[in-house]
Amino acid sequence: MASDQEQEPQGLAAELAASRREAQDLRSELEETNRGVLALYAELDAQAEHLRQATELKSRFLAYMSHEFRTPINSIRSLTRLLLDRVDGPLTEEQEKQVNFIQDNAAEFAEMVDDLLDLAKVEAGRVEISPAWFEMVDLFSALRGMFKPVLTNPAVNLVFEEPHGVPKLYTDDRKLSQILRNFISNALKFTPRGEVRVSVRMEGEGSVTFSVADTGIGIAPEHLRTLFEDFAQVRSPLQQRLRGTGLGLSLSKKLAELLGGSVDVQSEPGQGSVFTVTIPVQLEGAKSE
Repeated sequence: MASDQEQEPQGLAAELAASRREAQDLRSELEETNRGVLALYAELDAQAEHLRQATELKSRFLAYMSHEFRTPINSIRSLTRLLLDRVDGPLTEEQEKQVNFIQDNAAEFAEMVDDLLDLAKVEAGRVEISPAWFEMVDLFSALRGMFKPVLTNPAVNLVFEEPHGVPKLYTDDRKLSQILRNFISNALKFTPRGEVRVSVRMEGEGSVTFSVADTGIGIAPEHLRTLFEDFAQVRSPLQQRLRGTGLGLSLSKKLAELLGGSVDVQSEPGQGSVFTVTIPVQLEGAKSE
């Protein structure tokens, strides 16, 4: 019968052999897991490449389509202007009504094409940001002038509040103006009566928030989450009479992000809406002159 001293080395040898087998099994499992992870990474890379190619094709298609549409749209608008100017003779009341209808639809079509082209440029990374110092009062004055010719509903007032206590901004005023134009245009479309009020306030020390508040039809809660997505549209009786691509708000969101900011909306059905864009006073990473 073996002594305890003889059995002890044998037991240690058995434990060591078992540990080695467990280590080998663990190593095999780790190698298999690593192979699986590498295969997963390869699959994700392939899917990302396919997605990049699909996005590039979509952007190229949108850009090409937008450019091709511009020529016939401009021709239609030029012809309608000639007809309304009576270059080829007088129009009857009904003819003038129909030509105005064509002109309005051509203008809406032109806006859609511009939104498509701008969205394609943003997604392709071909949008250049050109920051410069400017005053709020100048921005509001320019916007007021842009919308004065299109304020055809006497039941709606467009109000620009005086920007008190807001410093100069160093950002791309054209991109900011485009965001606000989209907000104001939507507000005017969906406000049958009342007012659309544009204002700006400081948000902390380094940011400003622009608000476009209306007394319009409002938006149901279930639509708010997807409102800034591509081609998102609110379904309502008024919406059905007003055409659009649903790209204006999506484009505004992307432009705000390029300016280092964000967009938001608060709304209740029948109580109007408030669209906001918050951006830094000075665009981060930009060198001011």
